[in-house]
Amino acid sequence: MMRVVAAVLSVAVVAGLSTDPRGEVPPPPGVRPPVQPPRNVVFILSDDHRHDLMGFHPNAPEWLETPALDRMAAEGAHVRNAFVTTSLCSPSRASILTGRYAHRHGVVDNTSPIPDGTVFFPEYLDEAGYNTAYIGKWHMGEGNASDMPRPGFDHWISFRGQGVYSNPELNINGERHRIPGYTTDVLTDSAVAWLARQDAGGDPFFLYLSHKAVHAEFEPAPRHEGRYAASPIPYPESMANTEANYREKPRWVYEQRFSWHGVDYMFHGQFDFDSFYRRYTETLLALDEGVGRLLDQLERSGLSESTLVIYMGDNGFMLGEHGLIDKRHAYEASMRVPMLARAPGWIEPGVQVESLVRNIDIAATVLDLAGVESGHEMDGRSFLPVLAGRPLEDEGEFLYEYFWEFAFPHTPTTFALRGDRYKYIYYHGVWDLQELYDLEADPDERFNLIHVPEHRERIEAMRSRLFDRLEAADAMRVPLRRGNWQAAERLRGPDP
Repeated sequence: MMRVVAAVLSVAVVAGLSTDPRGEVPPPPGVRPPVQPPRNVVFILSDDHRHDLMGFHPNAPEWLETPALDRMAAEGAHVRNAFVTTSLCSPSRASILTGRYAHRHGVVDNTSPIPDGTVFFPEYLDEAGYNTAYIGKWHMGEGNASDMPRPGFDHWISFRGQGVYSNPELNINGERHRIPGYTTDVLTDSAVAWLARQDAGGDPFFLYLSHKAVHAEFEPAPRHEGRYAASPIPYPESMANTEANYREKPRWVYEQRFSWHGVDYMFHGQFDFDSFYRRYTETLLALDEGVGRLLDQLERSGLSESTLVIYMGDNGFMLGEHGLIDKRHAYEASMRVPMLARAPGWIEPGVQVESLVRNIDIAATVLDLAGVESGHEMDGRSFLPVLAGRPLEDEGEFLYEYFWEFAFPHTPTTFALRGDRYKYIYYHGVWDLQELYDLEADPDERFNLIHVPEHRERIEAMRSRLFDRLEAADAMRVPLRRGNWQAAERLRGPDP
């Protein structure tokens, strides 16, 4: 049976324990302190991989195959409540690398330039003597130079924008080369080769492997195409176009089902839902194989016990919930992400971490493990203690934010507070309903409580806390971006 690590501060308070500034609760008397943590880190980032599409997950389809991710969960920890603070590629990546919310780091959408003076946490590792490598999708900033090497990385392999699934043009330490092969395999080959050059007795290292997969439009590796052609699709109950599903839902949610990111007009009619779903899961197969190859390389090199491996998605992905696909929304399927951590001898096998962890916590965690101080203030905190079996102080709520994009105008600017039980969602710039969900009673967010009298005080309190937080963080200025292309066409749907 999996051991459950619960972040319950009240237990520590009752026991008379204190917490340190990081929020870590010391182990009680008689409990053996954790062994020395690993010194190396491999961080694997996937794209658009939703939190429950892993074979071991109870909500995954029975036919889904992810043996390497299952291995990571069995040999390490599954962080069950991992979230992003903005469910969109570039803002989330910037949050991971800075430890800050999008309103602070300034990369608020997929076309925003990286503000001058931005420092990403691997620069601190590099200065501290770490060997550092970045391999894969960068996707911050635009233009011809968007794939060029960045400070903080001794070794650099990347590509411009979203990249392609086959025969990618890679920028390798400042020079571009066309590399034949399936991109997921090519990136994995590069990561394995770099790890093979690391010495168990040499300098510590940090590898950041960032996959294109499984971003739409999905392209499975040729060896995997058609693997799930006959597999049954698990449609979510909220996908059906019924009055019950759209009662007390914002009007924009209903209208989006007939747009680029809706199940009835996906990518303006380019896909049907069943094929979309199957190609998504087939594209995941090569990524999973790549994770397994990295774990095997660490074993062969004698680096496994000195290396923390973290697997994470850059954002979640809607697969039919509320009639929607893609991300951006403040619904659970969009903002939840998969997260696994493995460090043999330090993280006990089969751990389930219940503590709430965010993408803004990655930077502080890696620096904490390395014993390196950040040169700038971060919004996130280290979750290293929970991986070692010790609780963290419960922060209560976290902020979610998404800023309207010209290219995809069907999702409005969104702010939300997400707590352990309740979530309040506020939409800016659209005359529509706000939302409140009891996630304990309604984990699928089907019943909006915004008009329920019994929750009026809670709604007002959460709304006040949301705006207090935004004002305190100087986050009340909604950005505006120039745009050219727009996925604005939509089908005309019947009234709900």
